[in-house]
Amino acid sequence: MLVAEPMQRSLAALFAARCTPHHWTVHASSTMYWRQLQTFTTFLSQQVRPPRDVDELTAHMIERWRENVLTTAGGYTTFTAVTSLLRTDPRLQTGPIADTLARRAQRPRSGTQSYSEAEFDRIKLAARRMFRAALLRIEHNAAHLHRWQTGEFTEGSRDWALGEALDILARTGDLIRHPGHRTRGGQGIVYKYRTAFGGMAAAVTWQRLFLSRMEATALGVLLLAEFGWNLSVIDRAAVPRALPDPGEDGRPTYRIPIEKRRRGAGRFYETRNVTDDGAASPGRLITQTLAATRFARAIVVDHAPDIDLLVVWRTHVAGRERADGDRQPPIGPFHFGVHRDAGARWARTVGLRGSPFQRGRQTVNALDRREPGQNSQDTHDRHYVLADKRVQADAVAIIAAGAEEATEHARRAVLVAELRDAPDPGDVETATADCADIEHSPYPAAGGRCGASFLMCLGCVNARIHPGHHGRLAHLHHAVNNLRSVVAPAGWEADWCETHARLDDLKTTLGDTVWTRAKAQVTDSDRDLIDLMLTGDLDTWTPDM
Repeated sequence: MLVAEPMQRSLAALFAARCTPHHWTVHASSTMYWRQLQTFTTFLSQQVRPPRDVDELTAHMIERWRENVLTTAGGYTTFTAVTSLLRTDPRLQTGPIADTLARRAQRPRSGTQSYSEAEFDRIKLAARRMFRAALLRIEHNAAHLHRWQTGEFTEGSRDWALGEALDILARTGDLIRHPGHRTRGGQGIVYKYRTAFGGMAAAVTWQRLFLSRMEATALGVLLLAEFGWNLSVIDRAAVPRALPDPGEDGRPTYRIPIEKRRRGAGRFYETRNVTDDGAASPGRLITQTLAATRFARAIVVDHAPDIDLLVVWRTHVAGRERADGDRQPPIGPFHFGVHRDAGARWARTVGLRGSPFQRGRQTVNALDRREPGQNSQDTHDRHYVLADKRVQADAVAIIAAGAEEATEHARRAVLVAELRDAPDPGDVETATADCADIEHSPYPAAGGRCGASFLMCLGCVNARIHPGHHGRLAHLHHAVNNLRSVVAPAGWEADWCETHARLDDLKTTLGDTVWTRAKAQVTDSDRDLIDLMLTGDLDTWTPDM
């Protein structure tokens, strides 16, 4: 870095203190911070008098750098990364510079937007077609291998030779080759196997039992679409285990352990159970993934028993991939997860634009699952929901529908009766409440007084409810609810829905404690009265009954 050695040593000490499992758990984090420090030290080197160590940094210098860097792409990340490091140096924890370093920069709104429904459907369709073709190919060759193992083919026939070659491929991951002829084109493969395979290309040799890089990427897209996993989760996804008891229907339920290590070592784990109960179920994708990767995983376990990763694929030639300290190193030609640059390449292969993983995760978490996926609720809301234009557009209709529903509920079924602590001697008792003004009812009868049914009292401004009514009304709520099982839905909706809704409102207003006590205080008279009310025989009831 273009600064004096004392400054280099001070920054190196701050940097090294973060390289622990309690701070940075992946190499990508340290690489990112190192690049941000490069940007910062380049700025320092361009000053008239560059500081020789961190204790020569000034508040004014940091302010000028802040103004400069926040106008650039990625400036927020650079500023927050560098200042978080500098704040840990004791020499910068007092005075004006401490205040300057503590000033937060405004986080820019996420520019990642979800796909439209049609766009995401095209992506999922392309991934499904590619992965399904690979799965069918592997299953077909697995069936041929099984037939060879059971002795169905005549020894020396082409089918027998193909079965023998598949057996070698399944056990070793490669084919027998002539010594000294191991070439990229595959010319070293023993002739009888080349003939049985029908060529030397990857598509007719090792891809018979193993996924290719692009096919594994298509699988990653499906895992993203189904579970909302990002690339780091896909890379580290362990092989799900089927629960010991599949249930009476025999359908397996898988327990999927998920770890997102970037969020802090040992702190953020998730376990999800999914059942394979049909072609469109999340569990079916797990079943298919296990089937498509079983030969590759078996070879990996033979060479490295401690590796238990789900997504395994094969390359044509071992050792050609760039080393990545955060990924599980390959085992021979076998690799794991989905490489970061594979998404864009896969998209080009299927005629789409851009890697689908970042926008796809935005789509799944913000619009499909509508819940955090390996994130905190705050991160989910801030980065995935609030900034998404599709969420904003959908929210308009949802809010309008909610307001309309609330208005309709208020019009039809909100408790209107007034709650009292004790009865008023001037009120007139009714079957469900007391009436404060029976002569001036909102629902007058032809001959005067009130013409409404006793069930309407709960929706009347003249009604008064006191603790003496609680037991009776709690029993009425229970009885009306029971009518659902014996009355046709349309009839219950027409005759009892509003009463039930008002009683629900009363229950909520009184609270669970009061409501539970009320149910325990129901008298025989209350039960008789409710029976009369439900059978339509209230003409025989008087307040003295």
